[in-house]
Amino acid sequence: MPSLFRFLIVLGLLAAVTYGGLYVMSEFFEPQSTEVTQPVPGVKIRR
Repeated sequence: MPSLFRFLIVLGLLAAVTYGGLYVMSEFFEPQSTEVTQPVPGVKIRR
């Protein structure tokens, strides 16, 4: 039974580190926004 508790604690720590890393990356690193325009073949725009 102690090995099960150790396994669950290790899994919990790995999940917490992963979740914390994703949270830090989402809060502190913003992607640069750029506008991309490409013509779509076969589509005509009426003006």
